[in-house]
Amino acid sequence: MNELIFRALELQRAAHELMYLGVDGEPIYSDTFCRLNKDILVQCDSLFPLHGSDAEEEANICLALLLGYNATIYGHGDKERRKQSVLDRACEVLGRLPDSLLKVRLLTYCYGEVYEDALLHAARAIIARWDHDNLSP
Repeated sequence: MNELIFRALELQRAAHELMYLGVDGEPIYSDTFCRLNKDILVQCDSLFPLHGSDAEEEANICLALLLGYNATIYGHGDKERRKQSVLDRACEVLGRLPDSLLKVRLLTYCYGEVYEDALLHAARAIIARWDHDNLSP
């Protein structure tokens, strides 16, 4: 796994952790919450100017950035502009990305940002073509 993919997947994991902090019933400590927010924003800002060498890398970067920017409460005043830029990048890469779970995740996340029905229909169409008998648990 190359470093760019590793960084994107790590950001996805960290953003997921922050978004679901406390759901497991564990207490949320303010220092942990603040540290996670800052760490994720720093990761987002360092990953933002980078682009993938292929559609899968770019899709993972876009997904990670959208997750990260939405998970954080902090920003430098340009977070919404950056999110829009990432959405533009995601729309461009979706046309080059083969049908996969990654594409469904990116379509779904983009839909959650813009509520454009075409994105939701595209994700549903991919899922409908999956052979459910051959999917792993």
